[in-house]
Amino acid sequence: MVRTMSGASRPLALLLCGCYAVALGVHTGEHSVAEGLDTGYYVAAVYEHQLIESPDPLALISRKEALELMNQNLDIYEEQVMTAAQKGVQIIVFPEDGIHGFNFTRTSIYPFLDFMPSSPREARWNPCLEPRRFDDTEVLQRLSCMAARGGMFLVANLGTKQPCQSSDPGCPGDGRYQFNTNVVFSSNGTLIDRYRKHNLYFEAAFDTPFQADHVTFDTPFAGRFGVFTCFDVLFFQPAVSLLRDPEVKHIVFPAAWMNQLPLLAAIQIQSAFAMAFGVNFLGANIHQPSVGMTGSGIHSPLKSVWHHDMEHVTGHLIIAQVARNPQRLVSTENATDTVDSSHSQFLKILAGDPYCERDSQEVLCDGATRWNVNAPPTFHSEMMYDNFTLVPVWGKEGSLRVCANGLCCYLLYQRPTLSEELYALGVFDGLHTVHGTYYVQVCALVKCGGLGFDTCGQEITEATGMFDFHLWGNFSTPYIFPLFLTSGMTLETPDQLGWENDHYFLRKSRLSSGLVTAALYGRLYERDSGEWGLGAGHRVDGPELAQATAHSTGTTSAHPGSFGKN
Repeated sequence: MVRTMSGASRPLALLLCGCYAVALGVHTGEHSVAEGLDTGYYVAAVYEHQLIESPDPLALISRKEALELMNQNLDIYEEQVMTAAQKGVQIIVFPEDGIHGFNFTRTSIYPFLDFMPSSPREARWNPCLEPRRFDDTEVLQRLSCMAARGGMFLVANLGTKQPCQSSDPGCPGDGRYQFNTNVVFSSNGTLIDRYRKHNLYFEAAFDTPFQADHVTFDTPFAGRFGVFTCFDVLFFQPAVSLLRDPEVKHIVFPAAWMNQLPLLAAIQIQSAFAMAFGVNFLGANIHQPSVGMTGSGIHSPLKSVWHHDMEHVTGHLIIAQVARNPQRLVSTENATDTVDSSHSQFLKILAGDPYCERDSQEVLCDGATRWNVNAPPTFHSEMMYDNFTLVPVWGKEGSLRVCANGLCCYLLYQRPTLSEELYALGVFDGLHTVHGTYYVQVCALVKCGGLGFDTCGQEITEATGMFDFHLWGNFSTPYIFPLFLTSGMTLETPDQLGWENDHYFLRKSRLSSGLVTAALYGRLYERDSGEWGLGAGHRVDGPELAQATAHSTGTTSAHPGSFGKN
């Protein structure tokens, strides 16, 4: 079955025209998205690019040969810019590694590198108009001319080089730095800035900047954007620290992301970041299904339009109208609806937990529901290379609890009908050490790969089980990402997210299709260790972390992104 998914997490108008999709509530007919555009919105595009790659990335070739290959990819980029321009797009994002490819050595990638001025903002350089100002800038020139010709801001990723002196203690032995670099061009082709990837993912061809770049840029149509790349999304520097600036309401995210279910598919983490921080997230992934790379989207905290295709070897352009000021999910503080019976039961169960505070004004501790002593058995299974503790989810309704280390995860659920599938509630609280080292706290409701306990945690994409549920845990971090997938790689938006009595919860009813994953993925950046930590070259200890996040902590709130916790 074709696994091409371009859709929205709520009912949205979609216009599919060949290789692009217009969405997020825009009724366009035959007209440009920009026609009649509300000033509260802008038009964005991301392109999932099918890479034309080097047949042998380890081979040593000339600059001329490297440019011939890169120009094939740039030709496709230019076609997408012109298509986007016809639809009134104001900013377009291309993926990581989309121009040069990957799997190079430090030496073999050298012919693919453009020279990059040390401070593009100060250089005030338009490569399209000043092509001879710096040598070895042919790729930058083409990108600059594309932005100008399309009349739009353009974000792309390429390899860059910067010479260094032996007096620089960090200067590599070959006398140059090599960086995985995002570049941002204005609509007239001016190079606004560059961001050098900080958290490299087994990229021997590139150097890590000593300190993380914190790159933002302003636009006349949407205000301020922040920039980072792929693996950076899992770390404090620079992804979280960028948001100390309250004016940053939009993120551009080039990626070459290898999907890993059930928790870290590309569209999952993109959507989760948007919900967690209350920002718009423009994610462009490379398209290489043979290695599990697909999944791009334009996400707001409430809506998403995305593309996921593991069968076709073609690129895909997504175009969407995006709110300048993204709206967040309704908080428990300002909700006016009458509390329904399931939420009342959730509050009672929470009140009966040992963590209940007797002076809480929101729940009553006396007479609260107690946990059934005849709970299903706990078991262990590997998920995402981590040893999860799980409990099976049996029956049409119930309440479950499972704990590991200091984290307890809870589930209150009802099922309209039972399916012949095994679901489980899992918990992990510890240091993840495979393909990166970082500390996570996770509560996850997942469909298992089969009916055996040892299949829980396997990668699956199809499910039929329907749930109305509350999922929550006593997390010890304010940084929690809601990961939510249903059958067919379909994104879902929670009905509610937030803190309640020192527990973070996710609430959802009336799923659009069978549940694959519902998870709360907490990151404890201060407990990271090893190469990636809080950012290679700059470690943030407890006091510094607290200072860095002080702007976003406050009173208890269900606003994702405020991270309020008493």
